[in-house]
Amino acid sequence: MLLKIYPENPNMRHVLKVADILKNGGIIIYPTDTVYGMGCDISNTKAVEKIARLKGIKLKDADFSFICNDFSTLSNYTQHFSNATFKLLKKNLPGPFTFILPASSNVPKILHRKKKTVGVRIPDNPIILKIAETLGRPILNTSIYDEDEVVEYTTDPELIHENFEKKVDAVINGGYGGNIPSTVVDCTENEEPVIIREGKGVLEL
Repeated sequence: MLLKIYPENPNMRHVLKVADILKNGGIIIYPTDTVYGMGCDISNTKAVEKIARLKGIKLKDADFSFICNDFSTLSNYTQHFSNATFKLLKKNLPGPFTFILPASSNVPKILHRKKKTVGVRIPDNPIILKIAETLGRPILNTSIYDEDEVVEYTTDPELIHENFEKKVDAVINGGYGGNIPSTVVDCTENEEPVIIREGKGVLEL
């Protein structure tokens, strides 16, 4: 299923349809403020396992992030962090960043890794934020890669639909995506944040 949703004014009928797909264990592909992502409801074990299979990785090795629609949701899935970290998040979110933070006990057990951390995103994209808000939980997030090593990230949602229509339950056409992933910032162990992957966006300190 290919659904056209406009970022300027997301159609609530379509948003509700996508949220229902997620609640029923479905997998979706959607635009963010960086590259197109693939995701599911974080609380649905079978859907999480299926995404790991689609990516060809073992769950214990997966670096999935959570898309949260706001700071309140983000704080439910992370442990208490410093005022300096909070200010950093407020300055840079919504935006093209993934922040690695200490995970709280609300993170589903299947997603717990040896290192109890979680990558969280609040993308500057009204489509996926509205879907996450309607779902009422974060969306498990991983980037869509292209098999073409030169391109790396597919930006055309219609091409994505052609490649994935038999593997996922819905592809959201929110316009052309980007081809630069998020900047990943580790805020777990140091006084200062550490950029572990340079991507889109310049971190405001």
